[in-house]
Amino acid sequence: METQPKASHFINGTYVEDTNGTPIPVIYPATGEVIATVYAATPEVLDQAVSAAQAAQEAWGAMTGTERGRILRRAADLMRERNHELSVLETYDTGKPLQETLVADATSGADALEYFGGLAATLTGEHIPLGEDWVYTVREPLGVCVGIGAWNYPTQIACWKGAPALACGNAMIFKPSETTPLCALKVAEILVEAGLPAGLYNVVQGMGEVGGALVTDPRVDKVSLTGSVPTGKKVYAAAASGMKHVTMELGGKSPLVIFDDADLDNAVGGAINGNFYSSGQVCSNGTRVFVQKGIKEAFLKRLAERLENAVLGDPLNEDTNFGPMVSERQMEIVKSYIAKGNEEGARLVAGGGQLDKDGFWLEPTVFADVTDDMTIAREEIFGPVMAVLDFEDEAEVIARANDTEYGLSAGVFTNDISRAHRVIGKLQAGSCFINSYNDAPVEAPFGGVKASGVGRENSKEAIQHYSQVKSVYVRMGDVEAAF
Repeated sequence: METQPKASHFINGTYVEDTNGTPIPVIYPATGEVIATVYAATPEVLDQAVSAAQAAQEAWGAMTGTERGRILRRAADLMRERNHELSVLETYDTGKPLQETLVADATSGADALEYFGGLAATLTGEHIPLGEDWVYTVREPLGVCVGIGAWNYPTQIACWKGAPALACGNAMIFKPSETTPLCALKVAEILVEAGLPAGLYNVVQGMGEVGGALVTDPRVDKVSLTGSVPTGKKVYAAAASGMKHVTMELGGKSPLVIFDDADLDNAVGGAINGNFYSSGQVCSNGTRVFVQKGIKEAFLKRLAERLENAVLGDPLNEDTNFGPMVSERQMEIVKSYIAKGNEEGARLVAGGGQLDKDGFWLEPTVFADVTDDMTIAREEIFGPVMAVLDFEDEAEVIARANDTEYGLSAGVFTNDISRAHRVIGKLQAGSCFINSYNDAPVEAPFGGVKASGVGRENSKEAIQHYSQVKSVYVRMGDVEAAF
């Protein structure tokens, strides 16, 4: 497959190249090979992108939602038709196994385009009667939105941000992570092919300074970031100085609470999905697995048996179900956390090593007997490292689960329906699960509380974050005034 894109950027409906920008090598995580090179956006390229977005937005915002939605739904159909090639590209970009990308990436992106395409025609205001007078509200676009993507779900995030922005009548400039720059270009290409007018979805490459230039551009009205908490704090502060709208989808150290009456295989499956899917590189992962003492040893035994089914191999082979880390840097970060887990006295019960092969491969790793104060229980690792903690009772586990600056996700496994809802009701997190983990349908809101972010992606909630409300008071009679 040809992995070198036609050009680095996609602006105003066409590919744009400027080799004066810093070269960014694209590395295939499974082998460490350079498979493409793109160039960071120069100030000229950025100006071109913002100007194109600004120029195109007004006419797009004036179209009916039905017309906008039709284009988004057409793009969803094209994405589904091309799912295989988009999934192969996603695997080259991220290293995630094809078995996973075929069902989780372009398909999720297409779901977002279809959902918000369907919602576009329904975006209305309301009529508020006030006796003889009345108020009406109008939902209006924000203008130019900037999306800053993370490297773990490049196709999905490009659509999760683009679809609601476009449905509401905005223009979007999307900056993918410099680690995974390839997939968003295909999203832009497909949108234009589906009939999106030029300038409404632009992709520019680059590192932090490119993101910084976009966030502080006075012509930009909204910033949506998926990334780490430290990056989020910087971007949020920069956007606030220009009084811009923001959505921040940041990291977590989410609790997964397993009570001793839970179905053991389902609980183990939830813990595997919440720690090892995408090689652990998922912001909502349930990396603090609290297991009630009664089933602790049974849980660890069943987990060890299930881990033997992990197939670490060529990510393009559909039998492979566990891939490499996205980059050498990320692999080294995770290795340092594994070393800390060992140093601080956690019991290594599975994995812990790097594979002796090209690319950035770590084994699925499990630590037991983890305590709340250990580094691996406090800090987001963003890799395949599960920390298993013991607990005795419900009140204790709720207090310990909430004792974190983060609040992205939380999960509970129990067969006691009252306890399931009671515990979830007390956990401080935005995206929660009962007898499941890490499901992210576009129909459901996604986002965190506390340091894990502000705003919500997906669902009808996202509309609030990509539009603003104008209210109009209509007086039917005479105006009274003091003089």
